[in-house]
Amino acid sequence: MLNWVEIDATALRHNLAGFRRAIGPEVALGAVVKSNAYGHGMLETAPIAVEAGADWLCVNSLDEALALKEAGHGEKILIMGYVPLDGLEQVARHAFRPVVYNLETVERLDELGVRFESPVPLHVKVETGTHRQGILERDVPAFARRIRSAAGVVLEGLSTHFANIEDTTNHAYAEHQIEVFDRVTEMFRAAGCPATLRHSACSAAALLFARTHLDLARLGIAMYGLWPSKETYLSCLERGKVAIDLRPALAWKTRIAQVKDVAEGSMVGYGCTWKATRSSRIAVLPIGYAEGYDRRLSGVAYVLIRGRRAPIRGRICMNICLADVTDIPEAHLEDEVTLLGSQGEEAISADQLANWTGTISYEVVARIHPGLARVVLETEA
Repeated sequence: MLNWVEIDATALRHNLAGFRRAIGPEVALGAVVKSNAYGHGMLETAPIAVEAGADWLCVNSLDEALALKEAGHGEKILIMGYVPLDGLEQVARHAFRPVVYNLETVERLDELGVRFESPVPLHVKVETGTHRQGILERDVPAFARRIRSAAGVVLEGLSTHFANIEDTTNHAYAEHQIEVFDRVTEMFRAAGCPATLRHSACSAAALLFARTHLDLARLGIAMYGLWPSKETYLSCLERGKVAIDLRPALAWKTRIAQVKDVAEGSMVGYGCTWKATRSSRIAVLPIGYAEGYDRRLSGVAYVLIRGRRAPIRGRICMNICLADVTDIPEAHLEDEVTLLGSQGEEAISADQLANWTGTISYEVVARIHPGLARVVLETEA
């Protein structure tokens, strides 16, 4: 292989086992495998998550749900993103659980549930303060009445999502959202439309607030061994709750495609942005921003070759970048190169790549090209 991603199945199972202990046996565990499992490979990681005790699989789109179904997954699949009206027949046909917040969606699913003689289980998204998807509190009575009067749908779940639980150590806003969600839950009950499953916990909430575990916890970034943010980690330390030793499950690798000698004073790469200040050896790496290796890493990042750091020189191209191996004289053609992960005693984390590019670890891993091979490995526990 030329460019590939390694997935540590042992680390995934370890992380999920830690969350299972934290949330307890009564709370359903939802593995969020949307967006190609945050770059880890949806079809590769989903079976590991199920084996490790995940009760639900959570995706963003109908296409992702269908791909899981085609791969043989019979677990409950929650579609958290929007499903177009013309895609709802597939939802009803396959008993997927859609998250809804438009009456038009409810009405279409009602028709389909009646036609298939099998009510469609709905999960209503409640707007508690993020102001993305979700129904407003003032619209709850009408929404509840419509569901209660329908023969083709049934309210299975109520959900919400936190706006400011990761990026701060002050969780007053999250506390406010919890209060709103509790209040809206009572409004649905009072309207004769109770939900059997309530869920609000993302990774950060599951780590910080036991009362957000409710009936189902949706585990995303932390399932893959990455902390949601440094603020979440600090908050856990402050609360004495770092009970889960999160282990990153992903390594990203390529190989040296050429090693060349470059004379002192030579310009390297597009735009002549780097000039060799000594006689140098440059390793050509066959990976670039088209594969997800961010152009903003140009001249900033380093990679690992033979257990040592090799600085990126010049601009990262669409499918090529250049590493300085002058101080790694033994580097040669097709040596393994680690872009993200560990090699020997050195390591490059997703957080480090995120810091170099001014983003977050979520984006770093999620943008790794889905066409790159995902290789599942077993490591020592």
